[in-house]
Amino acid sequence: MSDAAANVAVLKEAYRRWHESRGGSVDHWFDSVFGDRISFGSIPRGAAPMEFATQYEDRAKLRAYFDGLRSEWSMQHYTITEFVAQGDAVVARGSTAWTNKKTGRIAETPKIDFWRFKDGKAVEFYEYFDTASVFAAAS
Repeated sequence: MSDAAANVAVLKEAYRRWHESRGGSVDHWFDSVFGDRISFGSIPRGAAPMEFATQYEDRAKLRAYFDGLRSEWSMQHYTITEFVAQGDAVVARGSTAWTNKKTGRIAETPKIDFWRFKDGKAVEFYEYFDTASVFAAAS
């Protein structure tokens, strides 16, 4: 199996667990996907009302992203329908929906995740989604 195919296999399993657990598989990401050092970013870049969705360069501090996400939102689904891999990079494309716990509103959005791997572990991540619909659901 090529490195690109192995990286896709790692992500397919992680996304399957993420979807099936409705966001409860955080430890799997840390144990099986993330490298010891990872650059992790999100398109809101820490803007309110998603302060937790910012840039992380410290794996230990990255837990704050998942803590914030899970305390403020409840996953409806996380569906990845396509993986495109080239060399050490993988792009995952699909959609996701989350309910804001304060407002009860649902944000449904297309989702793109960019990954870079080194030695079988993720060292870079950046997520793209419809921030307008997410911010509206949180307001």
